[in-house]
Amino acid sequence: MQSYTIGQAARLLGVSPDTARRWADAGKVATHRDESGRRLIDGRDLAAFSIEVAQSGTGEEDASYTSARNAFPGIVTAVKLGDVAAQVEIQAGPHRLVSLLTREAVEELGLEVGMQATARVKSTSVHIDRV
Repeated sequence: MQSYTIGQAARLLGVSPDTARRWADAGKVATHRDESGRRLIDGRDLAAFSIEVAQSGTGEEDASYTSARNAFPGIVTAVKLGDVAAQVEIQAGPHRLVSLLTREAVEELGLEVGMQATARVKSTSVHIDRV
């Protein structure tokens, strides 16, 4: 299973490394140390925690005024395989993206909960919000 450093987890959660470190210090997400002493978060633990953060709205609210990009790097939080089709969920900061694709594509990509992945969105209509 893939593990993530505090910095990588912060990027995937859409928060600063200091915020991710405080959450780890408070025991909100479990960490372990590698052989060099770095704190790591197990991919499955980070996937579950990313859903909690998104649902509770505890992410950082200081987002800049910008139009959202079409690429959403995040962490796979669910993979549901059918006979032919599959459903993959990615938590990208506060954004939950769900994609329907072939089972074959999921297997070829080796997608599983806890992995880092990027959802790319193509749309003919783009909405821009200013906070």
